[in-house]
Amino acid sequence: MLINKKYEHLREWLERLPEDFERLGEVIYDKRNQLRVITAPDGTLVNVKRYCVPHALNRVVYSLGIRLPKGLRAYRYPTRLLERGIDTPEPIAYIEQRRCGLLGLSYFVSVQCPLRHTMYELCDAREGTYEDIADALGRYTAAMHEAEVLHLDYSPGNILWDKDEQGYHFAVVDINRMRFGKVDMADGCAALRRLWGPKRFIELIARSYAAARGFDPDEAVRLTMQARTAFWTRYSRRHPVDFPLEL
Repeated sequence: MLINKKYEHLREWLERLPEDFERLGEVIYDKRNQLRVITAPDGTLVNVKRYCVPHALNRVVYSLGIRLPKGLRAYRYPTRLLERGIDTPEPIAYIEQRRCGLLGLSYFVSVQCPLRHTMYELCDAREGTYEDIADALGRYTAAMHEAEVLHLDYSPGNILWDKDEQGYHFAVVDINRMRFGKVDMADGCAALRRLWGPKRFIELIARSYAAARGFDPDEAVRLTMQARTAFWTRYSRRHPVDFPLEL
């Protein structure tokens, strides 16, 4: 088990967490992996993600250290993002269960993010309601890429946001798939391909992104929409799409 020194006082509780997990807190996501929001003994509201047992090949790859397990990456990456000014929930602990040396269930514990919204809420937004947030998200994404951080699953559920008198605030979650290093125009625009929402909304994000990075706005829109069309065309062949898809 790895514990953020700041939360060492929770060690005993964290050691029991795998045993107690099923009866604690509130389930907020439950598919292959499960997410629960739990109040820790010190009153901290925490988010616990339980990763399922990996498939056979990945189980060997992760167990032998050929590649870091998802939960371990999720525990390590926040520090790198926070150091670069990119908001993401503070990590608390990473816990593994192993049998015969092979990785079983694992747990990533973080502080629950206070931002109340995800980008899913804009999937069917009407013109006149999304212009400001499109501009803000484009500038936020540009700042992330200028900080040499590329989120490889930059999807609606992984971008949290809220608004107050100071403007829009964003944070990224589910950050086990990241790339660190220079982000060029093509990769930066392609990162927007998973976003939901009206076509014009995506175009406005791309234009704001381009303006913030000094790129040609028309070319940024072209690259973004090209990547978006390719992604959603492939995706819709295998999965239902739960919003009006404009390509």
